[in-house]
Amino acid sequence: MTNTVAAQSQHHVPADLPEKIQHYIGGKFVDSIDGATFEVSDPVSNETYVRAAAGKKADIDHAVNAAAQAFEQGPWPRMLPRERSRVLHRIADIVESHDARLAELESFDSGLPITQALGQARRAAENFRFFADLIVAQSDDTYKVPGRQINYVNRTPIGVAGLITPWNTPFMLESWKLGPALATGNTVVLKPAEFTPLSASLWAGIFEEAGLPEGVFNLVNGLGEEAGDALVKHPDVPLISFTGESSTGQLIFANAAPHLKGLSMELGGKSPAVVFADADLDAAIDATIFGVFSLNGERCTAGSRILVERPIYDEFIERYAAQAKRVRVGYPHDPSTEVGALVHTEHYDKVMSYIEIGKTEARLVAGGGRADGFEVGNFVTPTVFADVKPDARIFQEEIFGPVVAITPFDSDSEALELANGVRYGLAAYIWTNDLKRAHNFSQSVQAGMVWLNSNNVRDLRTPFGGVKASGLGHEGGYRSIDFYTQQQAVHITLGEVHNPTFGKADSQQH
Repeated sequence: MTNTVAAQSQHHVPADLPEKIQHYIGGKFVDSIDGATFEVSDPVSNETYVRAAAGKKADIDHAVNAAAQAFEQGPWPRMLPRERSRVLHRIADIVESHDARLAELESFDSGLPITQALGQARRAAENFRFFADLIVAQSDDTYKVPGRQINYVNRTPIGVAGLITPWNTPFMLESWKLGPALATGNTVVLKPAEFTPLSASLWAGIFEEAGLPEGVFNLVNGLGEEAGDALVKHPDVPLISFTGESSTGQLIFANAAPHLKGLSMELGGKSPAVVFADADLDAAIDATIFGVFSLNGERCTAGSRILVERPIYDEFIERYAAQAKRVRVGYPHDPSTEVGALVHTEHYDKVMSYIEIGKTEARLVAGGGRADGFEVGNFVTPTVFADVKPDARIFQEEIFGPVVAITPFDSDSEALELANGVRYGLAAYIWTNDLKRAHNFSQSVQAGMVWLNSNNVRDLRTPFGGVKASGLGHEGGYRSIDFYTQQQAVHITLGEVHNPTFGKADSQQH
């Protein structure tokens, strides 16, 4: 039976919750122009705890105008990289100093276990610190032909960046986009996920305290089909960075096309974890348990399909299922909780429907329903299916919850076919002690990121992105600098000008 910690704890409601959540536009907190709001519930009680301003086209227009004015007339794009870097470092300091409060609110709003929410808050600070350092260290290409020519790259911010973020680890993923967008001198309009607007509302105070000029950061809450859609279609927003579902990404792609916007889209995943018979089995089991059940399974890079070589398949299933049953489900604020509550009733219903589908497609070996001891709230037991066929829906479709599908394979070629046999291609995890196989397999798997004998630990300098239905473009490190800036090539002749001469023939004859 899956461990639960319900009896040891009660639902925690943070003190000093806001009475309402507003937009933040041009340096001021404001309601929606039409006064519209939407309800925000917490995932443990599923009761409304606050109402948030529901932004629409008029509110997006207001925010974009403020951001455009700050870009065209304000100091931020014209500051030296070192000056912007100092502001970003102050932002990181403030986030670090409030990490416990940020984690408390994030855990309450999203259902993430408090220990994992704390790690995400600290990662958010690190994102700002990283890009604060990177823009000072940034160097651009210069090419010289001695005595004849110099060519160099001049890099400038683009304008108003539209940032649309998801509800899983919202504060951290907002920082992932805000950091490089601001570091490079752009102004921004952030549209956070409607399920989790609480932590996003904290950015305004953090930025004000750090000294970010007025109008550089703007926040509009609201539904994706209203506020998000208006932001994507706005003619004065030249680039959109989006993280979310692949189907939403397709819609954004279509709506941005008439304006020829720059797009960066990190979309869904159904990532394989491939475990060969020669792998370190203890490490592989620990990593694949963590890889799908951490962050409540609500992570795009989750290794939600585990492919196991036949000679160790039965042992792997037995040990994996036993360990999954010991994963502790509990209230998000309890430090002993390993899986908390799913973010919203809509998502809970979706995940539970996939579990029911899985029961008709494969062998259930752990979990399979609501966690014991929780009569209310979005609590799901870590669920493990074995003998999953490659055409099963739980093998092919992103569930985005604590549900894993395990499938056997007999050869390297079959493992590769299984790994690549879905529409997604975000991440892949490979467990083997055969060095040649590890490199050959990793270079053949259709994934934007591969971890060899490693859990999901990413250096911030490396590119983040996927292939196929998992995304368009990459961010992270210098790729983020590239996305959020224009690159202009400047060419200078140093010596005598050499070029073909047209139109002199007639003048020489007369």
